[in-house]
Amino acid sequence: MNTPPSPPGAGRTDGASVQIGALVPLTRPGWVEAGRHLLAGLELAVHEVNDAGGIVGRPLELVVRDTAADPHRAAAAVDELAGLGVAALAGEYHSVVARAAAARADALGLPFLCSSAVLDALTEQPTEWVARLSPPQSRGWQVYADFLLSAGHSRIAVAAQSSVYWASGTRILRDYLAPRGGTVIELDMTERTPAAVCDELVDHRATALLLLVGHPEPAVSIVKSVRRDQRLAEIMIGAPAGQPEFAEWATLLGDDSAAIPFLRYLPERLGPLGARVETALRERLAEAPSFVAFEGYDTVAVLADVLRVHGADRARAAESWPRVAVEGTRGQIQFSRTPGISVWQWARTPIQVVDRDPAEPGRFRILHAS
Repeated sequence: MNTPPSPPGAGRTDGASVQIGALVPLTRPGWVEAGRHLLAGLELAVHEVNDAGGIVGRPLELVVRDTAADPHRAAAAVDELAGLGVAALAGEYHSVVARAAAARADALGLPFLCSSAVLDALTEQPTEWVARLSPPQSRGWQVYADFLLSAGHSRIAVAAQSSVYWASGTRILRDYLAPRGGTVIELDMTERTPAAVCDELVDHRATALLLLVGHPEPAVSIVKSVRRDQRLAEIMIGAPAGQPEFAEWATLLGDDSAAIPFLRYLPERLGPLGARVETALRERLAEAPSFVAFEGYDTVAVLADVLRVHGADRARAAESWPRVAVEGTRGQIQFSRTPGISVWQWARTPIQVVDRDPAEPGRFRILHAS
């Protein structure tokens, strides 16, 4: 990575660098915009660590590998990075990809702090090597289900593609909503067209449609079809996985991009650190930073704290997860064991349900928070 020159008076770094391997989706079919924001956060934090003197005088270096949303490519990247001698792994946005990376990191004994992936079963068995900043899917999607119920939706259709992640989301919603009087109607998108989805929404008398599908397609086409169907004028479209978070969503859909609630992992109000980082990220990205950019920054903040104490000793770094206490952009970060979760988990990640304001699609409205 090309680190900008340090301002006069900044901390000095000397000697061999301490390397962190970064897994980021930077090309299609990966969610490229999410990858760009994640990388911006990682890079900003590395720059600030080095300005402050690095890791006990040694510069921190990011060794970036593009996963392109491919689990096999990610696993191969973990092998390569481990061979290069990185002290730890950071990043990844796609849950299925992060799961492959976590499995290799666990097998190789390489600490991995996952920034953004939410799949509960990030590893098959409990591991000491992997920790995570983003909330587990079960917690976030239950918050979303609470929002649906509070908004009066009990007949909920999900347009779902085939993947472990979408299947897990559907199951979480069904298990949570059923005892509370909610019904989940699954529409398999393997062969259905957006027009067919509209017909089934009418037939099933659904009041909400959730997009459990890829971005930009078929999500964009489904939204356009539903918005143009007069029979569905009252239906709510939702996207718990966060597709509307990024500017591309508004660019592709215009006014249709608004009023589609999604999950976002930010507090209602940023503290002084978060506000300062938001300004720096906005400058680096030339647009408003998403929550994913903050996740990237916080990842490096935690790893830098761990590495200052333990250097490049992988085993000692992994052993330190339960002792982490770092002020992040979104609150105090500490890891614990959560029932049903196989990795060390930040249990207090802030969760919001937000949407783009129909009156001003560039502005977000907080609809529900936990």
